[in-house]
Amino acid sequence: MTSTTADVLRLLTVRGETLAVAESLTGGLVAAAITAVPGSSKVFRGSVTAYATELKHQLLGVDATLLDQHGAVDPQVAAQMAEGVRKALGADWGISTTGVAGPEPQDGQPVGTVHVAVAGPSATVSGVFGGGKVSSLRLNGGRTEIRMESVRSVLALLLQELAGEQTGNERAQDTEQNGGT
Repeated sequence: MTSTTADVLRLLTVRGETLAVAESLTGGLVAAAITAVPGSSKVFRGSVTAYATELKHQLLGVDATLLDQHGAVDPQVAAQMAEGVRKALGADWGISTTGVAGPEPQDGQPVGTVHVAVAGPSATVSGVFGGGKVSSLRLNGGRTEIRMESVRSVLALLLQELAGEQTGNERAQDTEQNGGT
């Protein structure tokens, strides 16, 4: 995970962009993984751990009707959390985690149901999610394994989005800075 996190931070630094995190089931583990990397303060704006469902609406702007109808464990909730934290903390990128780590099902969803999302600079101003990606997962294992895999998954999704958005020139500059060819 440290390698993925370091790669994410390196790409954000090269691009001159920032990151914010919205967490539910991971309870701060994503932010901890990011801040464990030296130099993360150059790009990491902060995080919101909205464990309670109503805080997803109050702090992150997740649609209350969506939460009422589908609960907090929903791909669109993850998307809105990522966009909401991006806006709330003034970051270029927002990532989020929501799901069921167990031991009991939640909102009619079984343990291991997880949604992670990325919202980037191309998200629309109107609040409609359009500049990111959601990944829905069915994870096995106990509570700790589900939470740790959620952290790995959201950081890998962000890395994939960042790498996919780089232009050829940015990739060349990044390779030169890191001694690659």
